[in-house]
Amino acid sequence: MKILSRAIRTKYWRPGDDYRRIILDAISGELQNGDILAVSEKALAVTQGRLVDESKVKPSILARVLTAFWMRVAWGRLLGSLCHMRKASITHLRAYPLYEGAKHKQVCLEQAGFLQSLRPFSEGGIDTTNLPYSLASLPLECPERLAQEIRRIIATELGRAVAVVIVDSDKTYSRCGVNLASRATDIRGIVELSFFAYIIGRALRWKARSTPLAWAGSAVSPEHALRVAGLANKARGHGAGKTAWEMAARFGVGLTEVDWQMLEQVEHKPIVILRPEPIRTRSPATQGL
Repeated sequence: MKILSRAIRTKYWRPGDDYRRIILDAISGELQNGDILAVSEKALAVTQGRLVDESKVKPSILARVLTAFWMRVAWGRLLGSLCHMRKASITHLRAYPLYEGAKHKQVCLEQAGFLQSLRPFSEGGIDTTNLPYSLASLPLECPERLAQEIRRIIATELGRAVAVVIVDSDKTYSRCGVNLASRATDIRGIVELSFFAYIIGRALRWKARSTPLAWAGSAVSPEHALRVAGLANKARGHGAGKTAWEMAARFGVGLTEVDWQMLEQVEHKPIVILRPEPIRTRSPATQGL
């Protein structure tokens, strides 16, 4: 089955925006029966106010240890190379900011737990990229319910029968039918192993694809859901940058100095329409034409 994908550009989603209306307006002339609609988890989380201002957080001793030793030394000197990270990423880890980093790790400890806090980035779905100032987005509380709601609204308002998948760029690692996610997902057949999934997948070079968090529609296999999530993430791009460092460098400011207006200058594509199409094979009578 061939799957065509098209990213849909919208305004930058802010807290309090009506994601239902934004989605309907963006896809009303594009969607067909049988399509798959992929929506970014972060964009939805932002509209729902699932944000934490890390500048107001007081880091604990454990958060400071994770920042000064675990990030700078363990990841910057050993685990980064073991996990085949880019040289630029390792350089950033070795200079991981002590002040802002400790605040971020405290948020991770409180919201995602210790094991997730051992990860270098996107701990438990907590993310600071493509967000202004010291804001970090938290994972959705119930992505499956939200996917069902969006699918129901599309059926009611547009009269289209589609599948809806909510996707996070955080990776799931696969090999020989085993799928290990480093964060929780509602897709059956994908096992969440937190920090260990990240280490195993990266160190052993397993196939990495974006994580489908929830699927509303017909029954779906983990392989199909992962394929769709990977295609959607590729079509959507990385916005202002793949990491907080890339985002800050793009605008020429510090890590916590990016503002809303800067982000609104960037192409924002939180929605992707995917259209499955059967691969057509030529009959013997038409071969060679």
